[in-house]
Amino acid sequence: MKDKLEQLKIEATAAFAAAKDAAELEAAEIKYLGRKGMMAALMQGVAGLPPNERPMMGKFANEVKAVIDRALADRRAALEAEKRGAIATTEWMDLTVPGTRPPQGHVHIVTDAIAAVTGIFEKIGFTRVRYPEVEWDWYAFEALNMPKDHPARDEWETFFMDAPEDAKWGKMVLTPHTSSGQVRELKKGKLPIRMINISKTYRRQSDVTHVPMFHQFEGLMIDKDVSVTHLKGVLDHFAKEFFGAGRRTRLRPFHFRFTEPSFEIDISCDLCGGTGMQGGNKCRVCKEGWLELGGAGMVHPNVLTACGVDPEKWSGFAFGWGVERTMMMREGVKIDDIRHLYKNDFRFLTQF
Repeated sequence: MKDKLEQLKIEATAAFAAAKDAAELEAAEIKYLGRKGMMAALMQGVAGLPPNERPMMGKFANEVKAVIDRALADRRAALEAEKRGAIATTEWMDLTVPGTRPPQGHVHIVTDAIAAVTGIFEKIGFTRVRYPEVEWDWYAFEALNMPKDHPARDEWETFFMDAPEDAKWGKMVLTPHTSSGQVRELKKGKLPIRMINISKTYRRQSDVTHVPMFHQFEGLMIDKDVSVTHLKGVLDHFAKEFFGAGRRTRLRPFHFRFTEPSFEIDISCDLCGGTGMQGGNKCRVCKEGWLELGGAGMVHPNVLTACGVDPEKWSGFAFGWGVERTMMMREGVKIDDIRHLYKNDFRFLTQF
């Protein structure tokens, strides 16, 4: 038994010393000191010796185990020291090298268009204002010269809120147009006015050129002796700044309850080059070479009167354009369906 213990001591210490890494050392530890290892087997043999030999052999076995344990600990410490010593080579890092930049996003294309629109009008004296997205019927329709039977006030056109009706202001709605901002600005009574209101608007429409939630920018200029000439000058200036000198615009007579005379503003379609055709078929967006951007006109005297402004002393013009449509017609954008803007598809959004 003593010879076996001596032989085990020699083999185990040699195996530990020869271990090249932590994995080899662990395998040797299991072989010699594991629960079912060689040392455990010899200890069981000691227990089976005659009683008069058992104490002496048990003591010797413990001494052998202590030597083996110490050899294991020494080799483990040596391997750890080697690992720490190699870090300078294996894990070397140049702290002066720039790190890997995280992915960087950018503003949505509509947000970019809003900033561009704001900047163009600010340069000619228009001040950006903000008004509620949830509005009262009086501001959205009544004060804008729209009677109660006007189609825009139908539930198939406008989103009415499930809220109590106010005795003075009427029903609550998701604002269908930024024109209600005209009324709120006029009721302040601070004249003259040059304002631009950009906000979300809501209508029950969804197709190639409509979405239920979209943005409008509303311009209002109130002063003395303002005419259609001023309106056309402002809109032509914006078109040249936003779309480029080569694009064409046109004012088309129309009817709006809150302006008189009224116009719709069209721009030559960038998608088809103003031809109305794409690949032998009608242009998917404009159909005829022109795309309507929005409405405009001289502020109706009834609107001025409803807001406490004397139409005999003051006049002005207003216009409301869809931001998304305007942006779609920007040179080089080439978006043929407005709904793409709100599908949250990174493959689309990262192009802009």
